[in-house]
Amino acid sequence: MSDKFDVIVIGGGPAGYVAAIRCAQLGLSTACVEQWINKDGKPALGGTCLNVGCIPSKALLESSEKYEEIINQGAQHGVIVRSVKADVPQMIARKDQIVRDLTSGIAGLFQANKITWLQGSGKLLPEGRVEVTDRAGEASVYQAGNVILAAGSRPIEIGAAPMKEGIVVDSTGALDWETVPKRLGVIGAGVIGLELGSVWRRLGSEVVILEAMDTFLPMADQQLAKDALRQFNKQGLDIRMGTRVTSTHATRKGVTISYQDKDGEQTLEVDRLVVAVGRRPNTENLAAPEVELLLDERGMVHVDGKCETSVPNVYAIGDVVRGPMLAHKGSEEGVAVAERIAGQHAHVNYDAIPNVIYTHPEIAWVGKTEEEMKAEGIAYKAGVFPFAASGRAQAMDDAAGMVKVITEAQSDRVVGVHICGPSASELIGQAVLTIEFEGTSEDIARTVFAHPTLSEALHEAALGADGRAIHIANRKRR
Repeated sequence: MSDKFDVIVIGGGPAGYVAAIRCAQLGLSTACVEQWINKDGKPALGGTCLNVGCIPSKALLESSEKYEEIINQGAQHGVIVRSVKADVPQMIARKDQIVRDLTSGIAGLFQANKITWLQGSGKLLPEGRVEVTDRAGEASVYQAGNVILAAGSRPIEIGAAPMKEGIVVDSTGALDWETVPKRLGVIGAGVIGLELGSVWRRLGSEVVILEAMDTFLPMADQQLAKDALRQFNKQGLDIRMGTRVTSTHATRKGVTISYQDKDGEQTLEVDRLVVAVGRRPNTENLAAPEVELLLDERGMVHVDGKCETSVPNVYAIGDVVRGPMLAHKGSEEGVAVAERIAGQHAHVNYDAIPNVIYTHPEIAWVGKTEEEMKAEGIAYKAGVFPFAASGRAQAMDDAAGMVKVITEAQSDRVVGVHICGPSASELIGQAVLTIEFEGTSEDIARTVFAHPTLSEALHEAALGADGRAIHIANRKRR
């Protein structure tokens, strides 16, 4: 095996493996360093997302949602099921098989594209060299014309809630329980906390989510966030805002959580606890000190608009750099960097990156919120259409939520779309395209949408921005 490559990528997650594949497609000799070991004790590609993040969590969300639908909605649809039981070990087994299939698929793509997989942990050395240390502790050094840092991130741990195997866990640990806890505590009402809380609530847990911030989902449009919070409360998720966890005491039987809220010191008894307060970049020991790789105050690699670091011919992408920690954002940065290395023009539009929370209802958005438009002093129009007025949503018995379209008042250009409701994760793609191509609400309004479909809600919201939605009463008419 050669010890010299045009490109070495450190990290085999969605940012790293996509960058490696695109580099290879462009004719660059490419190696990818990845140290992940899966549940079977075998090396695996795919990073956090495929192994213990995006994919396994969505598998459990899907299984738990099907279970809940049969219990709560079957009779309404005329489907009578006499006995329903949740086989949690089978759900876990299904999740694990999906992960195996997808990670082995990436290994197949590496082989097809002639990418060298260097199994171990990678460290950037001076002069374009990369040290790879394998599981046995043996180090080898490789030379690269260009290096792409894509080491990903890991869950943040807090001193008030130290881990205890199987009892106090991070997001990874909460994906492998084969029994349903009667009482489950979750610290953090962000994307991960809401998704994991939803899985176990559907399967029968009494779930309490403790969130330090006073505002629910502050990064989302607050009209939708408040509507989503009402829906979660109706489902039985006990979300307590403005609560700061001060300590936990864990035993084999459960966890005592001490926290403060507006009423003072409180305690909560749960059987298990998930700590989901965010993620931090994997930049410790990513580069040798003499490399002088510049990091910011949060430990992220400092990059410019082209993902170039302070070190010549070294790039950084994904969770180790600024911007949202999203798999698709990292993947697009990986493609862009590969194309720049190959001398091509490349671009990532950070104003058109969708965010999704895979709860029920799903929450998805792209672009600016109404709060941001007000704060920036930009005149705008907003159109809102409720799924309750959608024939397709009513037929699905899934009519909670809404679609909101925000446009610049003068140009009518769409600058934000926010969806809370059925299939929001799929519908948001149409909004991303509109923003990417600098479309207007009139462009959406003049587009023919199939009937009956959920996507008609986007059409109606765009019409609503100008006061001419058809299937709801308008406050103004044009």
